[in-house]
This record gives sequence, structure tokens and C-alpha cells, in this order.
Amino acid sequence: MDNSTKIYIAGHRGMVGSTVKRLFEEKGFNKIICRTSSELDLRNQLAVNKFFATVKPDVVIDAAARVGGILANRDYPWQFLYENLEIQNNLISAAHENDVEKLIFLGSSCIYPKLAEQPLKEDALLTGPLEPTNQWYAIAKIAGVKMVEALRNQYNRDYVSLMPTNLYGPNDNFDLETSHVLPAMIRKFHDAKEAGHTPVPLWGSGSPMREFLHVDDVASAVYFALDRKMNYDLYNVGTGKDITIKELALTIQRIVGHQGEIEWDTTKPDGTPRKLMDVSRMKEEGWEYTIELEEGIQSTYEWFLENIENIKEVKL
Repeated sequence: MDNSTKIYIAGHRGMVGSTVKRLFEEKGFNKIICRTSSELDLRNQLAVNKFFATVKPDVVIDAAARVGGILANRDYPWQFLYENLEIQNNLISAAHENDVEKLIFLGSSCIYPKLAEQPLKEDALLTGPLEPTNQWYAIAKIAGVKMVEALRNQYNRDYVSLMPTNLYGPNDNFDLETSHVLPAMIRKFHDAKEAGHTPVPLWGSGSPMREFLHVDDVASAVYFALDRKMNYDLYNVGTGKDITIKELALTIQRIVGHQGEIEWDTTKPDGTPRKLMDVSRMKEEGWEYTIELEEGIQSTYEWFLENIENIKEVKL
């Protein structure tokens, strides 16, 4: 790539897409193409095909998806399955049909089986049942991974799937009904502190282990994968380190400054017992994360405070 490369970022207003956009702008790329959902409905195949035929991007970064935590996945299975299939099928197909040189498909660690051996290796894909609480999103993303693999195998396309672990950072979704665990905790502890350090209810036992990656790091992984010829079609992107949800809660509580109680509701589901990524494949290519978790949570909370009047809340 060079500065004149035409780069289309799908989902540029989301947490990942906006961070990727900022990074590429900082690196001097001056032909970054973006469209809002009102300007281009990625679920509309005809509209997407017309856009690609007219704009003719050189590179596509697919950071567009319907996303959410356990509650959102449980309550809206049809939307999480069907809309994500529509979005990625239209983008990947249009990229191929219009001879786009490079494509990055972004997914999630939830594509791997619930009880797969830890840490999760790329070849664990499709070796066992999925976690029921997010299977709808996972099935859609697995289909996208396989589309990329098929195009590489059949047409020698330079397309790559990156599967980040749990992401967090600026421009995250902090809505308590649809957000993921880390931003939801930031919001809950902050609101409880503001309300006089009232108790904070949290789902489950706190025992599951999770890995977290700052969104700036996944943006750097996207740039890294586009800037060279990658050897595989699928890569895990993470830190290779995890902590319990209880440890996460205590860390966020300390950073936010909440002094009340934490109430664990063990009648609610824990989700997958552990999700730790094996990131050796990316390390072998030459990429590693740089932002440690506590530093990342601190900067994310500072961003939250600075933008609290306008923070994103995704309603379903």
C-alpha cells in the first residue's frame, strides 16, 4: 500500500472502524472511503454492488457488524445471525467481483467451540459446539471466515480474516443492555459512584476467564496484515493473557473510584468458562500487542468521562 491506495472502511463509525480510520489517517493515507448506514445500507446487495462498481476501492476493511453482549445475543438471535450474514456476504462478494486487491475480515474469538482446548488455536474452528449465548453471531462470522478461505483457495485472493479477542477502548458501546462486559462495568461502576457508591449488580459468579485487547492494538494488527503478504487466511489477534471477570471488576472498580459493594447474581449465565487466544501465528508474522490492560482501562475511563454526554449507546 501507499498513500494513494483507495481504502474503504466498512463500519467506520464503530469502535474498531473509527480507530482504524484514525490510524490510517495518521499514517498519511489520503484516499480513505467511508459511508454511513444512511448513505449505504450494507444489507442491500444491489446498493453494495453499485457502490463497489462506482468507487472501485483497492482495499476493503470489513469492521461492520451487529454486535452486543450476552443479553443482546439472547434477545435478538435472528438479527445477529441474518444481518451479519447479509453485511459480510455483500461486502466480500462485491470485493471479489470488483477485483479488490486486499480485504480484511474482522470477526471475534466467539467463533471457536465453547470447550475447545485453551489457549484457542486457529485450527480449533468447527471442532465442537459453540457457546449458546452467542452462537448466532458466531455462526455468521464463521461463514465469513470460510468465504475468505474459499476465495484464497479458489481465486488466490489476498484476503485475510482477523479474529480479535474481547475489545475495548474509546468509542465503545456503553449501553447497559447491549454492551460487552468491560464497557458495561465501566458504566455501572461510574453510575453507582455518582449515585453515592451504591451496590453494583453483576451477572454470574465472576469465575470465567477472559482476555481483553485495546482497540488501538487491533487497528495496528489490521495495518500490519494489509502491509504485507500474510501466510494464512485466519489469525487470532490478542494478548495471550487473561484474567477472571471478578479480577476485571475489581480493577475497574478501583480505577473508577467506586467504594460500594459488588453483588454477583449467580442465577445469571457465566458464558464460556475461558476464552484465551493462542496468538503465536501473529507473533510469527511479526505483530504483538503493546497496551497493557490496566493502562488501557484507565485511558478508556478518561475518554468516557470526557465524552459522557455523547457516548454511544446502541439500542436494539
